[in-house]
Amino acid sequence: MTYEEAWNLLCEYNEEPFHLQHAKTVAYVMEWYAKRLGYEKEADFWKIVGLLHDLDFEQFPEQHCIKSQQIMEERGIDPAIIHATASHGYGLTVDVKPEHEMEKVLYAVDELTGLINAAALMRPSKSCQDMELKSLKKKYKSTGFAAGCSREVIANGAEMLGWDLDRLLSDTLEAMKETEAQIKL
Repeated sequence: MTYEEAWNLLCEYNEEPFHLQHAKTVAYVMEWYAKRLGYEKEADFWKIVGLLHDLDFEQFPEQHCIKSQQIMEERGIDPAIIHATASHGYGLTVDVKPEHEMEKVLYAVDELTGLINAAALMRPSKSCQDMELKSLKKKYKSTGFAAGCSREVIANGAEMLGWDLDRLLSDTLEAMKETEAQIKL
């Protein structure tokens, strides 16, 4: 599957700009992590998984990570993509456990990219370019801020990866800074 094919599939089930923007953000952050963690040859795969992770969320929120598996299976999409995208709903809507490091990264950064985007929108610049880790940590600790972004999932994701929370926050913020221009295209 190419990125363009994944984008076209995503757009069949999503039209809200917020959902499309989130999918692109996670896609580019996943690609960044692939390169950073030594999976350069798999970077396109990581990016496609990031793009499709919420395929079913807009139309089927009550069946999130369940309906997307059915949609992708019906289209003959690579079972590795299906497993990876479903795994980010582990413990929430499905029992598909993140196994590969890529799946653990997806699990951890999905909610975190939402939190970082929300924090960026609160800044005069509307960008994460001038955001510092200290500011992000303050927003993370404020449970009333971006309350829909689960701190428990983010923390569990860091734990799955064997990283401390500061590393996950710092690396994901850096990924978003480095990919922000691409995401906005």
